[in-house]
Amino acid sequence: MEDFKVAISDPGEIGRKDQNRGDRFIVHLSNLFAWLFPILMLAICAQVVLRQMGHNQAWLDDLQWWLYGVAVLIGIAYAVTTGSHVRVDIFYDNFAKKKRLIIDIIALVWLFFPFILLCWDVTLDYALTAIIADEGSSSPNGLHNLWILKSLMNLSFIVIMVAIWSAYVRHLSQLTRPLLWKQLLFALPSTVFGIQLIIWYACVGWLMVTDPEVDSIRTATRAAIFDDLEFGPWEMKKTIALALVASVIVIVVARLFARKER
Repeated sequence: MEDFKVAISDPGEIGRKDQNRGDRFIVHLSNLFAWLFPILMLAICAQVVLRQMGHNQAWLDDLQWWLYGVAVLIGIAYAVTTGSHVRVDIFYDNFAKKKRLIIDIIALVWLFFPFILLCWDVTLDYALTAIIADEGSSSPNGLHNLWILKSLMNLSFIVIMVAIWSAYVRHLSQLTRPLLWKQLLFALPSTVFGIQLIIWYACVGWLMVTDPEVDSIRTATRAAIFDDLEFGPWEMKKTIALALVASVIVIVVARLFARKER
């Protein structure tokens, strides 16, 4: 009954004793961004009234998209942290607790985290392009500096990743001690993808700084480091192969450090 009362006021307070710092950060940040929704409601109502009066305001239309986009993305992080997202699995609730935790872990760091990391990677280019071009609204009376929105979208995916990883660590702690090497090992797809992106951006950055003939990312990706490796009938990008090797090294090093700390 007590949890039910808390849920009405703030789902983020349910199970607070089990939450880690990342969880609390997401809850507090989400509570702050939740104030965007009443502002969004006022913007929608104002636009409807003004439009009926024959005074359509393009900037209000843009503002609605800005507020809605950022608020919803932060809301995703909140839903991950509080477990308040919609579940359509009719079998999940009948599973034992350990089995539910394993399913949650696989869903979070084998499926969801890599997808959000990919979204961050894609929107990073959108944000940088918008900043360089000083992109504005398509309407003369709209909200300009569109790079602000695209940058916030990109940052929102980082917030979602923090929420996913924090929830993952919280679930993992109920199965085993969540040492760093275990976190990286049990989230292997996320670990490999993350390290692969680090290697990719590091190589691109290094080439653009050291090679005067490389004047763009597209030109940089023509370098030999981005070619394929052939393993008989199979092919693999060199950066992915490096990421696999680097992931193993990082996990082993983290394991060795964990032993020394005992």
